[in-house]
Formats: sequence, structure tokens, C-alpha cells
Amino acid sequence: DIIRTIRDPEKPNTLEELEVVTESCVEVNEIGDDEYLVIIRFTPTVPHCSLATLIGLCLRIKLQRCLPFRHKLEIYISEGTHSTEEDINKQINDKERVAAAMENPNLREIVEQCVTEPD
Repeated sequence: DIIRTIRDPEKPNTLEELEVVTESCVEVNEIGDDEYLVIIRFTPTVPHCSLATLIGLCLRIKLQRCLPFRHKLEIYISEGTHSTEEDINKQINDKERVAAAMENPNLREIVEQCVTEPD
């Protein structure tokens, strides 16, 4: 429910409407007392999607802000759905790269537009 309303950076649709994320792409496993591992596998609309890293960043930021429990978060591109999935998976799961990306005012503004709940 948290990620279904994230908007695509290029289109007026949500990631759910575009089938970039679906309920079946979310996995939650308990890894300790009140601690969970959340794994998201998203599918870009095309194998050469230039905004796949940005979509992963939006997923990460929204979940970090909204999950009401302690968690470890892993976000991946669904296997075989993007031409540079390995590189993108490394970027969106690297805390330092995520922090650096969110320091960029232009990038931060785009992420905020995508993750802000519609009225």
C-alpha cells in the first residue's frame, strides 16, 4: 500500500498503474524481534529505461519514511528486465550513494514530487 501511489517520473501514472510494482513484487520476512527484511523487485516498463535508478530511489525514500517498524530494505530490478540491472541494483542499495543523490536539490525535488501522496 505504501508504494502503490508513487508516481512515475515521466508519466502521470503511478508505478502500480504501469505495473512497475505489484503486490507480488513485495516480500517481507521477519529477521528478529520486531525487525523485518523488506525486499522489493520492480520491473521497468522497458529494458533500457533511463529512469530505473530514480524509480528505485523513490521506492527507497518512500519506504524509509513510512515503514512503522524496524527494517532492512533491499530493492532490486526484477531479473532479466533491464539492460544494466546489476549496476542499478548496486546503486539503489548503497546507503552512501542514496544519501549523495538526495543532497542534489534537483534530484530531491523530483523524488519529492513522485513520493508525495496525492490529495
